[in-house]
Amino acid sequence: MHEQGTPVTAGVVAAVVGFSSSFVVVLAGLTAVGATPAQAASGLLALCVAQALGMLWLALRHRTPVSLAWSTPGAALLVTTGAVQGGWPAAVGAFVATGVLVVLTGLVPRLGDLVAAIPPSLARAMLAGVLLPLCVEPVLALADSPAMVAPVVLTWLVLQRRAARWAVPAALVVALVVVVVTAGDAVAAGDLLPTLALTAPTWSWQAMVGVTLPLYVVTMASQNVPGVAVMGSFGYRVPWRESMGVTGIGTLLVAPLGGHAVNLAAITAALTAGPAAGSDRDQRWRASVSAALTYLVLAAGAGALTALVAAAPDGVVQSAAGLALLGTLAASLSDSLADPADRLAAIGCLVVAASGVSILGVGAAFWALVVGLVLRRVSPSAPSPTSSAVPARSGTHRR
Repeated sequence: MHEQGTPVTAGVVAAVVGFSSSFVVVLAGLTAVGATPAQAASGLLALCVAQALGMLWLALRHRTPVSLAWSTPGAALLVTTGAVQGGWPAAVGAFVATGVLVVLTGLVPRLGDLVAAIPPSLARAMLAGVLLPLCVEPVLALADSPAMVAPVVLTWLVLQRRAARWAVPAALVVALVVVVVTAGDAVAAGDLLPTLALTAPTWSWQAMVGVTLPLYVVTMASQNVPGVAVMGSFGYRVPWRESMGVTGIGTLLVAPLGGHAVNLAAITAALTAGPAAGSDRDQRWRASVSAALTYLVLAAGAGALTALVAAAPDGVVQSAAGLALLGTLAASLSDSLADPADRLAAIGCLVVAASGVSILGVGAAFWALVVGLVLRRVSPSAPSPTSSAVPARSGTHRR
């Protein structure tokens, strides 16, 4: 039996859970590709505002509980990608290009066909490989700094049984408490205020291949398509073409401010579209409005949270981030290995993605897809790529 709630409460919970469960991953990803703490804080703030405004537009226009989010898998991808050729401005250029591709996906059906040609098992395997090193962090940090990391892990463990939805947010709160106690004096008062930092984008082919393509594939396969499926499971039709336009334009606008990708929400979509948002399905769109307003409030804390994360002792925040990604890793592994015919290709893709190798200035995620496609082609039992990863040509998802 589902728990009944109210739209306003469900929206607040969806925003708080979505934000607290993954903002550390976003900051880590932006920092890994060259952002300063100020630029990372700007990106976090811009993402909150963009997804809030996008949700308001879609919810009020269609009276549908559409939820938007940042790409958590995309942020995890950035962590493993690391510095790109051309530095932070080139990473910003890659974010801009990702936004263009998302907009074009809604407008040009053939682009969707190209993405559909990438087997979902390989997209999931690439994501699993990206997540694996991050999910190992709690183990390494617990061995190195047990006094600081143990409270984070124990909090997560206890709440997994009693209130699983709040396990990751609570672990992050404990991690931040540890940071305040151990390194709070290192945070300057001026760093606590929300700020925006503008970066002029540049473009390099390494960033386009190593960041834009994997970020686009991961965002489509792990956020946009599942988000539509979740909404469909509750009887709602997502306006596909308009949603891609809103999220793509949102990504274009936040990229110079440091944001990497705006997309449809997947996990938290169930909170705004399901029974938790009330028994009256026609009124659940109010949950998306409530979530949007909550994100605008949370945006004000982007500077303070970034300053705390930057001051954190090694391993503390990384442990909380790794715990937050365990569920996604489990789902990605399960999906990538579900088809026996694709397992060799999926494992090869996963191993290369997890290796973190960089060749010709292009990160491991791209090469993981290449290796996976080659293995899938040479495998004796390789099936023809008939599966679809994106909505059909009509511009609306058929699930």
